[in-house]
Amino acid sequence: MDNQYSYYHSDDNYQYGGGSGANMPGQGQPDHHAKEPKKKAGKGVPKVAASVGCAILFGMIASAVFLTCNTLGRRIFGMSASGSVQEQQDLTDAAPVQRTSSVVTSDVSEVVDQVMPSIVSITGMSVEEVQGFFGGTYEQKTGGVGTGIIIGENDDELLIVTNSHVVAGRDTLTVTFGDENSVEANIKGSDAVYDVAVIAVAEADIPAETKASISVATLGDSDSLKVGEPAIAIGNALGYGQSVTTGVISALNRTVISTDAQTGETTENATELIQTDAAINSGNSGGALVNVNGEVVGINSAKQVGAAVEGIGYAIPISDVYDLIQSMMSQDTKTKVDEDERGMIGITGISVSDAFSQQIDVPAGVYVTEITPGGGAEAAGMTKGCIITAINGSTVDSMDALQTQLEYYAKGQTVTLTIEIPQTNGEYKESEIDVTLR
Repeated sequence: MDNQYSYYHSDDNYQYGGGSGANMPGQGQPDHHAKEPKKKAGKGVPKVAASVGCAILFGMIASAVFLTCNTLGRRIFGMSASGSVQEQQDLTDAAPVQRTSSVVTSDVSEVVDQVMPSIVSITGMSVEEVQGFFGGTYEQKTGGVGTGIIIGENDDELLIVTNSHVVAGRDTLTVTFGDENSVEANIKGSDAVYDVAVIAVAEADIPAETKASISVATLGDSDSLKVGEPAIAIGNALGYGQSVTTGVISALNRTVISTDAQTGETTENATELIQTDAAINSGNSGGALVNVNGEVVGINSAKQVGAAVEGIGYAIPISDVYDLIQSMMSQDTKTKVDEDERGMIGITGISVSDAFSQQIDVPAGVYVTEITPGGGAEAAGMTKGCIITAINGSTVDSMDALQTQLEYYAKGQTVTLTIEIPQTNGEYKESEIDVTLR
């Protein structure tokens, strides 16, 4: 690296003091010991005239050489009289410079002012039973922070999109607006495969002054993005509140495979992601990736970490999940049901992850290994060997994801399951069935 930056330390290339040969001994030094002979008046005039003539002749020759070299330098090397290289420009033939707002300035304050009222902070809390040192158990509260984007409203609710992993497993959700007012939120829909969730805040819970300060975000077209165009990331980085980072769209259609720290299972994103070098940190999840027009083109979701990694963050393209978000927005708002009141489908199953499904060539989801006699699945006609891929439109790719969805449904409620039914030729056929939970 030092060699790459050596041009910053170019003082060594300069010479200070006299030029070469200055004050060399024996050259032009006076001899103070020799006597100077007396000169008679009028005897030295011819010598002086000759010296002046030689000087004039030398000056004329030097000037001619300098002018010739200067002219040749300008014509051949494009050098000015000061010795600096000039750009070769033909103003009559030069194409006009096309400038956009993204090129002319790096000031994104106007874009931020436009988008920030639609960005919120999300705090999720959950209670876990923890094994004590002496064998007992106790409850411990855990929390996490993220970001959300206001994307719509209905008669009773303000609707916010975020990442599924921001809200998953949380007993309570709190939304904090830009004016620091906080209200509780509930889930409308969540999809762990696409890592997208929609949550709702009751309009009646939002203070009047907060309503006046918020706005609904404008969604853009992520399909029209180009590599190299500016990108702005806004989110609740590290839980400190909203902050802004800038960069560019580094790449498109990135396939990202993540590894579960506990199980070691790998998961491939259901959609190809946008890569950006705008800093995305913990707490930015669910926040907005914005273009220079103030349109949300992505939902910030992840970053790559490691000693050899710098400036690699990812966002979910908004166009890829637009239909899914719209579907979630139309669902009924869910509240978690007490554990003893939760309904059950009536199956035993195992998870089929994306990676495993590719290895054995079956759909990802929950593979049904047993049907519980007298349960809702049996009554609906489900058979062993089916694969559950979604519940009420929300994709599931594991037993954990299915159980998380069921936390919002009580006994007696009916859910619509999307299942893959095995065929005699080894293929699967998709179908939907309504199951009443028991």
